[in-house]
Amino acid sequence: MRLDKLLSNMGYGSRKEVKKWLKAGVVTVNGHVVQDGKTQVDPETDHVQFQGVTVEYRPYIYLMLHKPQGVISATEDAREMTVLDLIDPEHLTYNLFPVGRLDKDAEGLLLLTNDGKLSHALLSPKRHVPKVYYAEIEGLVTQADVEAFQAGVILDDGYRTLPADLKVIHSGEHSRVELTIVEGKFHQVKRMFKAVGKRVTYLKRIKMGGLALDEGLEPGEYRELTEEEVQLLQG
Repeated sequence: MRLDKLLSNMGYGSRKEVKKWLKAGVVTVNGHVVQDGKTQVDPETDHVQFQGVTVEYRPYIYLMLHKPQGVISATEDAREMTVLDLIDPEHLTYNLFPVGRLDKDAEGLLLLTNDGKLSHALLSPKRHVPKVYYAEIEGLVTQADVEAFQAGVILDDGYRTLPADLKVIHSGEHSRVELTIVEGKFHQVKRMFKAVGKRVTYLKRIKMGGLALDEGLEPGEYRELTEEEVQLLQG
């Protein structure tokens, strides 16, 4: 890996800023001052220091974000605020992307990482990674709906969903439910309820795989995953 890329990825500034640091002679590799950013280093074996402090190499980073409503799950958009707009510059150096998506008007757990392999595994249709949502529904949710979801409902495009686990927390004119699905079709939760004649008025993802949303995170806040949480996802 190029030295300037390593330093930039580890949060020591943009490529332009790193170039200035290198010229200043504050970066050493195995005890020798290196001023050329193109110098190739092995982050696993070479000892890189910045102003005398060892640069700890982390190839991947994993963030748990409580996505707020009104923000889109994308890396960039000309008009809308994206989830990356909520992330501090020190973490943005890792070229993060959201794992899957949450609707603009939905909130809850969204994983951000630069680990493409893990992202692919979590999103692969073959893996059937469970995703749990809390939803508020306009309309009376019944046992018949529970059974319909378990059998798989037919969406507006003719697709029959895989079996889903619908738990009714409160049934009434405005119902509250918890829904577990193992796929991620576009607007799937809303379309599933539409298929049984009801409308989702509030949607929040509370779990993905073995990872549960940290209740201490307010909408718009995030934190790094613990090693144990990463292992849960890698499962």
